[in-house]
Amino acid sequence: MQQSANCKKMNYYEFTFTYTSPIDIITLNDILAAELGTIGFESFSELEDGMNAYIPANVFDAEQLKIILNNFPLDNVEIQYNQQLIEGKDWNEEWEKNYFQPIRIDQKCLIRASFHPEEKGFEHEIIINPKMAFGTGNHETTFLMLREMLSLDLQDKELLDMGCGTAVLAILAAKKGAKRIVAIDIDEWAYNNAIENCVLNGAEIIQVILGGAEQIANTGIFDYIFANINRNILLNDMQSYTSVLKPGGILYMSGFYKEDIPAIETECNRNGLLVISHTECNNWVALKTKKNVS
Repeated sequence: MQQSANCKKMNYYEFTFTYTSPIDIITLNDILAAELGTIGFESFSELEDGMNAYIPANVFDAEQLKIILNNFPLDNVEIQYNQQLIEGKDWNEEWEKNYFQPIRIDQKCLIRASFHPEEKGFEHEIIINPKMAFGTGNHETTFLMLREMLSLDLQDKELLDMGCGTAVLAILAAKKGAKRIVAIDIDEWAYNNAIENCVLNGAEIIQVILGGAEQIANTGIFDYIFANINRNILLNDMQSYTSVLKPGGILYMSGFYKEDIPAIETECNRNGLLVISHTECNNWVALKTKKNVS
């Protein structure tokens, strides 16, 4: 959970949300988290079939939650939840112990929160104080994308981080010498957190933009694009990504399962992208593609 001095010990409600829907869990979690953030929910952690969400007990308003759930912006979604009161815990300790552990990728990269102790011997260190557990590197898709980026020479390259979340990928690109970096996210909470994390890591070179694919056309062209979102958005927005990718440029995509690769590859073919390779972790996939030169 987000840690702060004034709420280190206080009562919280923990909500566990699950869904009955044909829509993928990542999309549902992202949208519900954004909606709940408008009524005082402070932090979230993903579950296999939904997510946990946390709100200070003195802020929670049952009627506001009812309105959010009754007006959920997607059809064919039933949302179930249960709640429990968690009294007087040290939330810094809870967050560190249960939700955001340091991520170590070989000896190349350490991702930690400011409340984690320093560790020596890593080529890159990224400090992330997340407002939610998404995008810290704990999730398989973020881990896969980080590992792909670590293999690249980004010196003096131009890079777009689409669906940036905490901006962890954009920050790593800055540490690897990219000369121009744009990070875009449609969620206002993620946008604000991305800015905070960029400052925390001395990566003010990163231009953080609030919005979706409609913002891409105004950002210039790129050597590399990283899009860690979800299957449906990737399929819908791939043309926008390709339009700002230099000939021979590389597009990495993640946020989908291994069985989704054929649908993604079909759309790649329509947009002049050659699928080069993929990596996977627990059935999640990161796909590497290259834009045709001609």
